[in-house]
Amino acid sequence: MDSFVVGVDIGGTGTKFGIVDNVGNVLFSSEMSTKKHEQVHTFIEELNEKLLELIDKVGGVGRIKGIGVGAPNGNIYTGNIEYAPNLPWRGIIPLAKMIQDKTKLPVKLTNDANAAAVGEMKYGAAQGMNDFIMITLGTGVGSGIVANGQLIYGHDGFAGELGHTIIVPDGRLHPGTGKRGSLESYASATGVTLTAIEILQKSDRPSLLREVAASELNAKIIFDAATKGDELAKEVFDYTGKILGMALANFVMFSSPEAIILFGGLTKAGDFILKPTREHLEANLIEIFQNKVKILVSHLKESDAAILGASALMWE
Repeated sequence: MDSFVVGVDIGGTGTKFGIVDNVGNVLFSSEMSTKKHEQVHTFIEELNEKLLELIDKVGGVGRIKGIGVGAPNGNIYTGNIEYAPNLPWRGIIPLAKMIQDKTKLPVKLTNDANAAAVGEMKYGAAQGMNDFIMITLGTGVGSGIVANGQLIYGHDGFAGELGHTIIVPDGRLHPGTGKRGSLESYASATGVTLTAIEILQKSDRPSLLREVAASELNAKIIFDAATKGDELAKEVFDYTGKILGMALANFVMFSSPEAIILFGGLTKAGDFILKPTREHLEANLIEIFQNKVKILVSHLKESDAAILGASALMWE
């Protein structure tokens, strides 16, 4: 009889979860609010109730191999969420144990970007690859590094925070960390918007973006302007691709991956961001690494990817 796994993706606003089979079909899924639960106990109560509804649809708990959870600052070694800045619960939360105690099922927990990398290896563009780097370009920049077929967790479970590496010395302030010049400050959707505002302020060149209040600007509006031929909007993506390409060159020289897989909202900008990223990646690599590394866009459906990634932890 087939067995299934549960994937749970905990975000600052909402939590998504689903039942997944061993080839990556999300059979049933649902979601709930994270932020309305000031106490983690009430969150786990609601999660358990909603999971049981889905588990009943595939024949009950006996057919479930376990629950994989992706969460901000999730630690695979301890099963704890540790000091996650964008969750309602502060400090160290023994989340895997709490879910396991409630559901009586095995639980594995890791951070959301590492979960995405595992999902890519099991179901996506990285099938059959032993060395790749997954970069998620969303509101922030997350990453997961796979080397020699193993996800790199580091001695404390938190390795692979490539979004927080410093790419521009004394650069843009990251309000969440207080550090300056991190990749996330430039190559996230938030970073793209800040770049647009900076370029608009520095020049008086005409642009469709001037018709939008700075507080209303976002990456999608900038992309739409670029598709209409707006030169300033294109420059925003050129600059973002330059920073991202430089950063990726550093990462390539660190672990020599076969591919870098990009995932998340910003990849929808297509060649506006991919072309300058590829150019600046190659331009910053020493010769031995040049023209070897593929830049791929994730094959996973964005709405399912986080659930798939978390669920894949249980097939390991």
